[in-house]
Amino acid sequence: MSTIVKLLDAVSTANDKQLLFFNADARHIAYGGARGGGKSYAMRIKFVMLAIKYDNLKILLLRRTLPELRENHVLPLQSLLYDYAQYKDSEKAFLFPNGSRIRLGYCDHESDVYQYQGTEWDVIGMEEATHFTESMRDFFITCNRSTRTDFKPRMYYTSNPGNIGHQWFKRLFVDREYKSKERPEDYVFVPAKVYDNTVLMENNPEYVEALENLPEDMKKAHLYGDWNVFAGQYFTEFRKDIHVIEPFNIPPEWKRYISLDYGLDMLACLWFAIDTKGNVFIYKELYEKDLIITEACRRIKEVNGDDNIVVRYAPPDLWNRRQDTGKSAAEIFSTNGVPIIKSRNDRVNGWYAVKEWLKHIKTKDEQTGKETVTSKLKMFTTCTNLIRTLPQLQHDEHNTNDVGDKNHELTHCPDALRYYCSMRQSPTEPNKNIKDDLNIRARFKVNNSNDATQSYISYGVS
Repeated sequence: MSTIVKLLDAVSTANDKQLLFFNADARHIAYGGARGGGKSYAMRIKFVMLAIKYDNLKILLLRRTLPELRENHVLPLQSLLYDYAQYKDSEKAFLFPNGSRIRLGYCDHESDVYQYQGTEWDVIGMEEATHFTESMRDFFITCNRSTRTDFKPRMYYTSNPGNIGHQWFKRLFVDREYKSKERPEDYVFVPAKVYDNTVLMENNPEYVEALENLPEDMKKAHLYGDWNVFAGQYFTEFRKDIHVIEPFNIPPEWKRYISLDYGLDMLACLWFAIDTKGNVFIYKELYEKDLIITEACRRIKEVNGDDNIVVRYAPPDLWNRRQDTGKSAAEIFSTNGVPIIKSRNDRVNGWYAVKEWLKHIKTKDEQTGKETVTSKLKMFTTCTNLIRTLPQLQHDEHNTNDVGDKNHELTHCPDALRYYCSMRQSPTEPNKNIKDDLNIRARFKVNNSNDATQSYISYGVS
């Protein structure tokens, strides 16, 4: 059977969701959701049709790794195009008679994007898009450009819920929340479930049964395409409708704290306020990179303003002395007016403490009897980077009790949150946290001014 006949057959037998994907012509087009929806097949057929329709079209089809690329696209495309397009293995590209070209590429690590620097592609496809980080996706957008008058650049995405790029995909295509210069009309999402794939349903009903028998959270993600939960997500407790609130004026009598994670790659600093019932509100966020310590201190003081801070928590590695000066980062922070104390750094117990603070609590209105779900910890909508990164964290591949750090950019704000929660581990025992504060202040005579620097330094030395 010739390639053209195969394509005609593919279009005539396509399900309704695949036809929507084939006919969409927006700037960014996504397809998928649940497993078994025929995503890879739809992407291949669409790209071949584009390559045949438009002369000299340049198409880049991406997977995260080369082995995935070969199994999911190289071999199927060779079977489809054997009598029509030439495959050049050295370039990993299919060359069409009309000059169009489909190149198959990979991008396993952040640095792999630079092999595409300076290239231009009329069409880019990101297969299993949530396997790519947001910074990878942003880079490929810069490569998706063209001077053609007969075709405007497009990007195609296929994906299931989960993995490292879950949040950016969900923001754009599911929640439809856009930043400046992102236009809603540019984004089209065609959700598909296994039940839409009639061919798979008929030929492999056992696969559907396997999805239906998954644990509840995995079933929601893989069978129903629920983007609010995904397999591997560490903080399944996190919900925007529970943990994220609009800003309000913090009463002056509430105690306030700072917790930070510092490195040249990023300064992540969070401000916490505690109400009279022990509820914690994260009300400010500072997230900036390439700051030396003196600049970091200046920015912290600028953002802090006149807030009266009880304690500033920081990771223990800031107490390591530097060979060139003999001073620790903690000392430099202190001498620049930002005294800090050493937080606990037991990662697993620290993450467990965060989970405790995020835990859902059912409350009942005394007058109406209506039940609502809340949490002891909430964050203002202005803490955009914490809200963005916290739900993206996944279990570590080798230690499921820990958070994976393969994408280090995601861990800065959550680490700052962990340092705070590890020092205040009792959301249900506010008196214990008050006692901890009193012990620190009594032992080292720490007051609310920035002059008590030596007391903070002493507390941080074990």
